[in-house]
Amino acid sequence: MTLTTATQNKLGQRIGYDFPFSMASNIRMLILDVDGVMTDGSIVMDGRGDEWKAFNVRDGHGIKMLQRAGIKIAIMTGRSSEVVAVRARDLGIEFVIQGCLNKAEGLASLEQESGIAAEHCAMMGDDVLDLPPMYLCALSLAPADAHHAVCSHVDWVSDEGGGHGAIRQAAEGLILATGAWDDVIESRYHTTSSDCGWHHQPD
Repeated sequence: MTLTTATQNKLGQRIGYDFPFSMASNIRMLILDVDGVMTDGSIVMDGRGDEWKAFNVRDGHGIKMLQRAGIKIAIMTGRSSEVVAVRARDLGIEFVIQGCLNKAEGLASLEQESGIAAEHCAMMGDDVLDLPPMYLCALSLAPADAHHAVCSHVDWVSDEGGGHGAIRQAAEGLILATGAWDDVIESRYHTTSSDCGWHHQPD
């Protein structure tokens, strides 16, 4: 369920291009759920039970830009799929935990494996399974079409839905917050943050 802008504002959350820059300035790793975040939540299976997922290319580019900004990417998902493993390899994502039904424990594993504490992590999730680790991270993020309970508890809700640009918008906000925009985006693409819709800027 997508919250209306009025409801989100009443909850005191940041929305879309009004990003919580101060909370994001020390983020070193972004943790992503898959279904409903990297995808729109649809699961397509063929007659043999093989699973298909559709990923957004602009989200993928956002992930690559985050990596160039020095921010690690991790995937933590409750399901297991070879498609996810392939996509992670395609994007150069080093940390991948699949079949994780206790995501607080998954977060602890990621902290140990990456050497990055939760206080330097952001996480984007879309369903109640994602909330326990999101409470522990420094910054919690959600797509526009995340479950109502998630949208009610996170620090920031994207203007975009899962699999439709939510990650890209979050990536740009994180790059701005960490001061890497000029090196990662403007010098390479001659594109300012305001060109991309970011009229709110870090303090």
